[in-house]
Amino acid sequence: MNEPQTAYEGQLIARPDDRVTWSKALLLGLQHVMAMDVYVVPFIIASALALSASDSASLIQSTFLAAGIGTIIQTVWCMRMPVAQGPSYIPLGAILTIAFAAGGGYAGLGTVFGALIPGALMVMLLGMTGWFHRLVRWLVPPIVGGTIILVVGLSLLPIALTANVFTVHGDTTLNQSLVLAATSAVLLIVAMMLGLRYNNRLGVWMRVSSVVIALIGGTLVAWAMGLFSWESIAAAPWFTLPKLVGVDYALHFSLPAILTFVVIYLVVIAETTGTWLAVSAVIDQPITNKQLDRGAIGEGLSCGVAALVGGTPVTGYSTNAGVISITGVASRMVFVAAGLVLAVLGFFGKFSAAIAAIPAPVIGGMFAVVCITIAMAGIRILRHVHLDERAMLVVGVPIIFSFFATLAPQAWVKSLPDMLQYLLGSSVTLGAMAAMVLNLILPRAAAAKSA
Repeated sequence: MNEPQTAYEGQLIARPDDRVTWSKALLLGLQHVMAMDVYVVPFIIASALALSASDSASLIQSTFLAAGIGTIIQTVWCMRMPVAQGPSYIPLGAILTIAFAAGGGYAGLGTVFGALIPGALMVMLLGMTGWFHRLVRWLVPPIVGGTIILVVGLSLLPIALTANVFTVHGDTTLNQSLVLAATSAVLLIVAMMLGLRYNNRLGVWMRVSSVVIALIGGTLVAWAMGLFSWESIAAAPWFTLPKLVGVDYALHFSLPAILTFVVIYLVVIAETTGTWLAVSAVIDQPITNKQLDRGAIGEGLSCGVAALVGGTPVTGYSTNAGVISITGVASRMVFVAAGLVLAVLGFFGKFSAAIAAIPAPVIGGMFAVVCITIAMAGIRILRHVHLDERAMLVVGVPIIFSFFATLAPQAWVKSLPDMLQYLLGSSVTLGAMAAMVLNLILPRAAAAKSA
């Protein structure tokens, strides 16, 4: 059955190939960086491995550098879409397991990086041979693509609220956390709506600056409430060098670790495909077969570079699709600027400390609105799909899977085999896989078969 084609219903100020001034590109690029929780993954790894303060800082810096290089690789050379790369949460369990098995701590990371490189080459090979786009076209028709985008938005929302708003940080109370989250969310919505309401220079500025306005406004309110400190920023050094594989880390290759990451990378590429679909829906630009294959090459190349500079596997970040929808600017120049900002933060500790110092509830309030814009992009696609009983199951059951992964008790998850732990560690991946499998195995009605 052919799916109906409809015009994009959003309002883009700048399309992917449009040029914007470099000052605007830098401002918008900084907004995209602020909307990404790049520092969280390396922080979790450093804490679990009990790394020293200097080694922890170096791992965070390497992650920023890897994200910046990966973003530029995908935006300029490979995918050529407005896509930002950041550290994936999916490999966290495998990274820690392999590191501890190799002795733990700083020394264990050498085996982790040795396991990352072969898997990255495999992903590149999928793109170079053209197999990747064939798999995607078979597995991800419009109904599955819309479902994946919806799952991305809905599955990220509990994380935005639970980890950043409902979890009390430091001396902050729950009521204070709710106030800060509501402040950033309201500021974001007001700035976005004023930008849409007044079609003049000020209106455009309000819309494209909406994320920065929300984060700065929320942070200022936190400061007035005594919940924000400048000390960590003041104490951070201006310039430091990240540690590199082969120079600062002794590289070790372990066959079991390599095989583990071959499977992990297949899950990561499924995750990033969902992000590409979300961006495609927001910018109303279908992804070509060539882009899919080049995107897989870029994903493998980005992950390989990440391993070499001492970072973890990167993936496309869905939050940036939401930021595009909010600001209306999809210019690739903005994402080149975001990549440059991320890479620079890999060397300037004070700037990364400033972003890391933004109170979590402020990020959570802004993040929640971004999640909803992503989910609504999926609904835009799905409301033009013929939703018979079969289709409703293809769309609805993956939402159950994604929430199952989000809400499953961690004690029970940790009792499962490693591979199941990896899958349950990503609600997006579990939901996406469920949508693809259900669309293949559920029988179609007789009328649909003959259509």
